[in-house]
Order: sequence, then C-alpha cells, then structure tokens
Amino acid sequence: MPKSGLCKRIIPCLDVANGRTVKGVKFQNLRDIGDPVELGYEYQKQGADELMFLDITASKEDRSTVFDLVREVAHRLSIPFTVGGGISSIQDVRKLLELGADKVSINTSAVNRPELIEEIATACGSQCCVVAIDARKRAKGLNESNTSNRLNESTGSTGSTVSDASVASAAADGSDGSGGSGGSGGSDGSGGSVWEVLTRGGSVSTGLDALEWGKECVRRGAGEIMLTSWDADGTQQGFDIEMVKAFSMLPIPVIASGGARDPQSFVDVFTEGCADAALAASIFHDCIYTISQVKRQLNQEGIPVRIC
Repeated sequence: MPKSGLCKRIIPCLDVANGRTVKGVKFQNLRDIGDPVELGYEYQKQGADELMFLDITASKEDRSTVFDLVREVAHRLSIPFTVGGGISSIQDVRKLLELGADKVSINTSAVNRPELIEEIATACGSQCCVVAIDARKRAKGLNESNTSNRLNESTGSTGSTVSDASVASAAADGSDGSGGSGGSGGSDGSGGSVWEVLTRGGSVSTGLDALEWGKECVRRGAGEIMLTSWDADGTQQGFDIEMVKAFSMLPIPVIASGGARDPQSFVDVFTEGCADAALAASIFHDCIYTISQVKRQLNQEGIPVRIC
C-alpha cells in the first residue's frame, strides 16, 4: 500500500556481470557500461536515494555474489545499498551486511525455498529483506492451481495477513495500461492475475501467479518488493502501470522496475501506479536524463522527493 506521506525514492540499478556494470534488454545483448564503484558514487552525487547492485549471473551460475566488489562499492557510499544475486543462505546475508550492504534482494532462492524470507526477517529484520519479483504477462491457460500447489508445499507462513479482496480490487481498478507496457485489466478471468513469476535471470518460467507470490512474501516477512516487468525491462517504453498498481495494495513498499523512459514516466508510476520507489538503469547509464532532472520534475508535480 503506498505510503503517501513519505518521500518517493529514485533508485539507480547496477546490473553486474564479470565485475562490470552491464545493460541489455531482458538481460540479453549485454553491453558494458562501466565500473560499478565509480558509477555508484556518481549516482550518489546526482541525488540517488538508494543504490541497487544485482549480480545478474550469480543465480544462473549457481554461485555466491562477488563479495570483494560489494565491499568496494559500499566503501564509497553513504546512501542505503541493496545487494542481490546468488544469495541462498542466511550466511550469505550476514556476510553482505558485514561488507556494508544495508539490505539484500532475493529472487530465485526465495521461490526455491520460501523459508529463506522468514530466516532473513527473523535474523536481520524485515527491513533488510527485499524480495525481487520478475514478472511477465503469462500465457493463456496458466491457472492458479499451480501457484496454490507450489505455495502449499511449504508451511509455517508468518507475518501479515494480506487481504485477497483488496489486491484483487487493485487489479480490477488498475489503469488501462496507457502509461506503460501493460494491457487492460489485472485478472485472467479465473481469479488469478495475468502475471507469472520468472527466476534465474528470466530464463525459467515458474508458473507461479505473481500477485499470489507477492502476498506469500508479505506473509513470510518480506519488508519490500522489487517488482520488475520482464515485458518492459530495458525497453524505455514506460513502467507497467497496471502491474505496479495491482501490487501497490500490498502492505509493504513496492519498488517499480522496468521500462523507465523519461521524467514523466516516473510521475506516472508514482501518481497512477502508486509505487513507493522507482528503479531505473538505462536512462541513467546512457545519460539520457540525470537523477536530478527526474527529481526536479517530480517536485514540480508536487510529488514529495528528497532534494539534495
């Protein structure tokens, strides 16, 4: 649920592979952007509220994230710093926090072993547990039974109870998609949402209903959801307003990701999508717009942001 009294956050993202910041479309055709240490520091100077660091090949390669590089980036920053990629145990989490991360982001490991969410929330606090959900419009015929079966495999859910009715209402009342890449309506007509969860850097379709998985993450103690539209990622066609608005009814902050186009697209995702934060990479990496320019327009539109 959006926290309207709080400043909206602008979060640049560093997708990292082989020690370098890279960017592509849906993690394909990656191009070198630069040194993550220097880029992170530059974005902080531009007024970034937080920095997201994602080791995008760690899960695919079944390895831990690059700890030495995380330490170097953290050393240069004074803003909150979230690290994701290859985190599969509470030991990984503790190591990253010791190195200077403020929060961790988990995706594939959370789907494979949902108890990890609870373990992080219990040991380190919900505030440092970000669950990343990569979602795309699902193929017709995918029904909610697969989601129910997958989520029921693990028991002992904890945390807040999320109203199914409230989330369904958000999907039904969503925008017409004109502000982003989403289409009209958030329901598939059978009670489920129109989005499915992807893992392993978008290479695996889980069949999980994304909205149901988001609610399960809340129940297990997640402190924040980073929601990436796989259909919009890297396209610079605007955020998926429909999807973001549906997820905004969850009682924890939602970071919208995928498709940032220009300052107006940030206005749209905050005013129409009710996001708590917005993440972007391409438009900042390519110097199309600066974080300061985005924040100036948000401020002019009356959207509360932190101005340096």
